[in-house]
Amino acid sequence: MAKNIFVVDVDRCIRCKGCQVACKLENEIALGSYRNSVNVVGPTGTYPDLELYFLPTMCQECENPPCAEVCPTGACYKNAEDGVILIDPDKCISCMACKKACPYDVNTYNKELHVMDKCTMCVQLRAIGEKPACVKNCPGSALIFGDIEDPDSDVSRALKAEKSENIHTLRDFGNGPSTRYILRKAKWLDVLPNECSPQKGRNI
Repeated sequence: MAKNIFVVDVDRCIRCKGCQVACKLENEIALGSYRNSVNVVGPTGTYPDLELYFLPTMCQECENPPCAEVCPTGACYKNAEDGVILIDPDKCISCMACKKACPYDVNTYNKELHVMDKCTMCVQLRAIGEKPACVKNCPGSALIFGDIEDPDSDVSRALKAEKSENIHTLRDFGNGPSTRYILRKAKWLDVLPNECSPQKGRNI
């Protein structure tokens, strides 16, 4: 079975928010809602030795997704074909249980459609052989997408080229986040997106 994931080369992210804009345009995301964000981690250290990096955050496509576990209608589910977690708007009753269960705060409420929403890795683009909009529009090539089960995929090659100490995931609560972050030039901090700097810029 395929397992699609994102790999984020954090050292390449300049926080231009191109991924956020591309996602909103491609998926017609309502104002005030979002499927991804770019958080600020830091600065840490003592002047002049300071460190700061930017952390693109989207659905972590967990191995054991808590959002799907708590959904009372089955609207939120893990697609068996590629491991991507989806939300069926026809079954969603907007109870927000999935949002509360997600430790990374990446499920959002679509104020126009009155349903919960989240990253689908642009299922409509993948259906025609294209990459997700955020990946296609990242000017720094910080975002990488592919099937981790395929040793020749972009994500597999990117991870294979790195030292293990440079590869990280967001904090694991037993849910098994699949997104991998590559960080070489700064110290990785074990923070959740909602613990990052308030400069999130989520209102675009």
